[in-house]
Amino acid sequence: MDEDLSDVVRTRIEDRVLEVTLDRPPANAIDLPTSRAMGEVFASFRDDPDLRVAIVRTAGEKFFSAGFDLKAAADGAAVQGEYGVGGFGGLQELPDLNKPVIAAVHGMAVGGGWELALSCDLIYASEASRFGLPEINAGTLADAATIKLPKRIPYHVAMELLLTGRWMSADEAARWGVVNEVLPDEEALMARAWETARLLADGPPLVFAAIKETARAAESLRFQAAMDLVTSSDLPTVATLYSSEDEQEGFRAFAEKRKPVWKGR
Repeated sequence: MDEDLSDVVRTRIEDRVLEVTLDRPPANAIDLPTSRAMGEVFASFRDDPDLRVAIVRTAGEKFFSAGFDLKAAADGAAVQGEYGVGGFGGLQELPDLNKPVIAAVHGMAVGGGWELALSCDLIYASEASRFGLPEINAGTLADAATIKLPKRIPYHVAMELLLTGRWMSADEAARWGVVNEVLPDEEALMARAWETARLLADGPPLVFAAIKETARAAESLRFQAAMDLVTSSDLPTVATLYSSEDEQEGFRAFAEKRKPVWKGR
């Protein structure tokens, strides 16, 4: 991790869940060193067999994250500089991340801050949260959001957000399916995020890995091509699952009407 960033990107581990907290006042903006540090944290999470799920949260009340640090850019920092192993924010380009990641959004998720949340598999938000893509006002492109949003919500809604930079409330985000659930406050938000994280941590890790890899591979394929890829076991996580002890354990547990014991092998 970049020097002196352990207080900016904090981590704690409980019940095989990694909680990552970005704490960079006043707006949790992400500069290049912070992005690299986040990438190292998430790469370590990916590679640690004892960790099953991650929660991404930020400190403070007003901002989830203001995205890329435009003040640093104004001082000469390259917008397209070295973001680190996972790309911006450590997540959106991290290869082979086959574990569930939950975003707990409280406050304003702006530009790259919203893109950070979109890089997660589940998004919970507090009622105080708002989402916006104001990059047009800074003369730049919300690149990841421009790629992702039109695939996740109606095209015309996505384009309105990208072209006008208007704000979206947490309730509207839930209505369009951008977030999974809206919670009344930060306390309820974190309780819900941890409830889901513990549920997933007790789930079958090899199945989760196969789900994530299959979803990624299928994104650019027609249905039959994607099905052929899965049924031929050409995806490494699928091949591992189909020859695993865990798959046999799942079958036995179902037949014996008991809870399965997942070993991740």
